[in-house]
Amino acid sequence: MITSVPIGDWTWEVTPGTGEIRTVRAAETALAVWSVLAGHELATPVGKVSVSVRSLNDTRDVRVRADGLELEPEPLAPGTPLSRAVTEADSLEGDFVVGIRIECPGYWLEPGAKHRAEKLFVIQVDIWKSSLLVVTLETYADAWLTTDTRDREQPGVYAENAPRLTAALGGISSLLGMAPTAGDPNRHATPTETGFEDPRIEGPAYDDSWGTFEVPARSRLLRSRIPASEDEYQEITDHPVRYFTVQRAGQTMGYVWASVGDEAAGYEPRTAAGVGAFEVGAEWLLRLRAARGQGLSALEALTWVAQRPPHPETGLVLEDIPQVAPSLDALEELSGRY
Repeated sequence: MITSVPIGDWTWEVTPGTGEIRTVRAAETALAVWSVLAGHELATPVGKVSVSVRSLNDTRDVRVRADGLELEPEPLAPGTPLSRAVTEADSLEGDFVVGIRIECPGYWLEPGAKHRAEKLFVIQVDIWKSSLLVVTLETYADAWLTTDTRDREQPGVYAENAPRLTAALGGISSLLGMAPTAGDPNRHATPTETGFEDPRIEGPAYDDSWGTFEVPARSRLLRSRIPASEDEYQEITDHPVRYFTVQRAGQTMGYVWASVGDEAAGYEPRTAAGVGAFEVGAEWLLRLRAARGQGLSALEALTWVAQRPPHPETGLVLEDIPQVAPSLDALEELSGRY
């Protein structure tokens, strides 16, 4: 399953012997970590990189912010957006917290298949007081676990992916000259220096942690993009659902759905599509809200929103007639797995 919050994380704290750490050093380090991941197809083009510089005494005081820059073949070549942002950051004088963040698309494997997630890993490199370099790696997939976050054993998936993660962590540790500090146990898993603990031994912290925590977290993230309203269809149902697949530029972004037995309707973001799934989903929720305002039933609303003129940014429905899922849980499963 793919999540919107990390499954686990690892941190390396690097203290150079002499001299202050410049922003360009943080960027070079982030790119070197990206290269290690890329060697195992855990990072592939095109990633997104962001640069931020905040006052050490007031993190609301942002001096430089450049978000969503494309990770070009030579990201720090003169004249590239990343190079310009790094140069601007290094021109500042004072005490700042400097951050370089790379969202890494990558591939997770299962026997006989390869699947891409638009945010498989995130690399975060921070400079504190120009003297401490903190490298953090986060993962957003459960492919490295012996059981997935819905408590199902996955020996084939684990065998394909866990060694790749272990090798990547080892490569980053060699690059930085130290072993990582594994992140704290969380609702999904327990990180270790080389990957994750086996949840089959102690048992998972929560039953079906993906369904228990990730589904509500995705809903909150999605709805945070639109104004609050009481004019909504119900968000959950115990009945089967009909749905349309929503695509943008040939990529599946999510599924707009309606219950066949009550007045529930909504949109399930395809988490593997990354932030775009939530951007698109917000617009489909607004369409459903408009249908609700016209007094349409949930199933009528599904047909109505699917027949609206397509928009390049909002996407379009793939099917001529809606598909049927036996439950909303089954559709959530589809949206979170592939």
